[in-house]
Amino acid sequence: MAKNFAEIGFSSAAKKLQEQFGSRANYARMESQTMYEGLSKYEQHFIAQRDSFYMATVGENGFPYIQHRGGPKGFLKVLDANRLGFIDFKGNMQYISVGNMATNNKVALFLVDYPNKKRLKIYAKAEIVALKDNPALHHLLDLDGYKFRPERLMVLHIEAYDWNCPQHITPRFTIEEIEEVLQPQYQHIKNLEAEVADLKAKLGLIE
Repeated sequence: MAKNFAEIGFSSAAKKLQEQFGSRANYARMESQTMYEGLSKYEQHFIAQRDSFYMATVGENGFPYIQHRGGPKGFLKVLDANRLGFIDFKGNMQYISVGNMATNNKVALFLVDYPNKKRLKIYAKAEIVALKDNPALHHLLDLDGYKFRPERLMVLHIEAYDWNCPQHITPRFTIEEIEEVLQPQYQHIKNLEAEVADLKAKLGLIE
């Protein structure tokens, strides 16, 4: 990987503000750290568990645009330590992100684990691949049992990544996560209902 996150993220203006507010010394040490050599197994596992992420692009007019991407868990796939890939589903047909990529392929991703208050930020360069141009990649990124209409493939060549501070992340849980936590209570209630029914039968209280 060519650069670390600070090298890309810290503009001259950002560094001046860091100096002004007293954080520059700490972040200067961050900039001098060893360059990342691709995603570690930890980041790869984290990405594989996500069912959504946010992706920012910049248009020709200089305005940024942030798009939410969602799908089944693991729809954003790790192709290798330096590349991610996913299928671009057919949506509202505004094509803002894809249009922005036509003139500026630099993107930023935010991936959040709300229950555990973790978030990973990634700088990457996007490559748009037509479905017909790479059937093998299409097959690799395909999703079994999920209803969608594919429009194109996207490969993200990672430039740098970093973990964000967990402050101010409000824990949120999916229905699947809530049901998993409540499963023992569901089973306990079921067992109690069976015991009550059995006692009623023995006491002759069942009509």
